[in-house]
Amino acid sequence: MDQSIVFGLAAILIVGALLFAIISKVTIKKCAKHLNVEQYRVKCLAIEQQLKRDEVSSYHLSVLNADKLVDQALRESGAKGQTMGERLKDISVDFSDLNGLWTAHKLRNRIAHEPDVNVSYDEARYALSCFRKALKDLGAI
Repeated sequence: MDQSIVFGLAAILIVGALLFAIISKVTIKKCAKHLNVEQYRVKCLAIEQQLKRDEVSSYHLSVLNADKLVDQALRESGAKGQTMGERLKDISVDFSDLNGLWTAHKLRNRIAHEPDVNVSYDEARYALSCFRKALKDLGAI
């Protein structure tokens, strides 16, 4: 009888380990695929260096490029949707500053769609910091 208990416990442990492995693998595939961290780090630094206080045009360009980089990371992470907004809603990542990310993305939309939009250096810098946090949360940097 002691031997049957040991075999029963061993069977339960093996089945539990297999279930854990399967669930972990599915969750990893669904939530975050492996991103090229070095590539994202280099691109993120280049975008941050684009932002120059004395060049107003750099404000727009850096925000647009940072938004594109986060969107690329979302797509590579398996987020579904036609737009970045849809992908943000689809991805199962707990962003450390989701409101800031939405604010940064809305700034990008203003830059892309409103003529003569005025963006301050501080707004652009804040947006870049929100995009950077999102890249960290996605495991891209």
